Amino acid sequence: MKKIIPIILIGLLSVILFTGYSKNENDSIVLRFAYASNSQPVKDAMAEFGKLLTEKTNGEVTVEYFPDSQLGGERELIELTQTGAVDITKVSGSALESFSEKYSIFGLPYLFEDETHFYKVMDSEIVKPIYDSTEALGFVGLTYYDSGQRSFYMTEKPIEKPSDLNGKKIRVMQSQTAIKMVQLLGGSPTPMDSGEVYTSLQQGILDGAENNEFAITEAGHGEVAKYYSYDEHTRVPDIMVMNKETLDKLTESQRQAVYEAAKESTAFEKVVWKEAVDQAKERAENEFGVVFNEVDKKPFQEAVQPLHDEFANKEGFKQLYEDIIKMKENK
Repeated sequence: MKKIIPIILIGLLSVILFTGYSKNENDSIVLRFAYASNSQPVKDAMAEFGKLLTEKTNGEVTVEYFPDSQLGGERELIELTQTGAVDITKVSGSALESFSEKYSIFGLPYLFEDETHFYKVMDSEIVKPIYDSTEALGFVGLTYYDSGQRSFYMTEKPIEKPSDLNGKKIRVMQSQTAIKMVQLLGGSPTPMDSGEVYTSLQQGILDGAENNEFAITEAGHGEVAKYYSYDEHTRVPDIMVMNKETLDKLTESQRQAVYEAAKESTAFEKVVWKEAVDQAKERAENEFGVVFNEVDKKPFQEAVQPLHDEFANKEGFKQLYEDIIKMKENK
């Protein structure tokens, strides 16, 4: 793959140098949308975005997809969007932390009380400054997709209390917030690319990981990790980002169509996500023999309280943190 990517990019960059985005034979604008591996409901939502955008612009703007990590992992895709080699990508909010610290708020454990609180915050104007925080880097956020709750799943036995994580090697995303969270819970955080997790669990390099139910089925982790514990520590959204220069080159009506299509694709994804999660859990139990268990979340919340104290007093985050918590109280 690493040998193929530069060849593809040479072709893409040769187009960008002259046009900023590609055009087809009908002279309509073709936006390049690249993404890494994803669950089916997120793929369906991204496809819905392209369909809606074409309809809203009467074919003036269409979308060409480069799916399933064809052009690299999430960090590479952010960098390609930053330079304009691709126009749009969709990545985890945690992957954006190294580009804008503001995205780290989404990795704060137990920031969102539940799904209702999560939706209320993400559908509000609170997130706009976060989306715009990467503008100087060449890209901005358009919308979010629900990526569900993240919980721990293990190879040997279930997690029932924080002490069960003591000394356990847990895969986390490349996120300082996630690393600190696992450390506070007593575990040994191991940042790792998602493509390496299965083998690492299988070989005992990892004792467990944390993710939503689709990691068990779509990534096949249920073949080697049979214990999934609903501690539901985080709800990290997926974020769709777009190259700022490409967005600015569109007409006003075309830009409006981009934002409308993005927002409507989010509403679409909420529906298909819920249905798919239920199916994924059923499949994990029936096909993979995974055992799901509920836990008392209070001890987990108490263990990670220092992270809340940090964000509540951190310059640049205090007001954002307070606003999110207030929406929990007023929901």
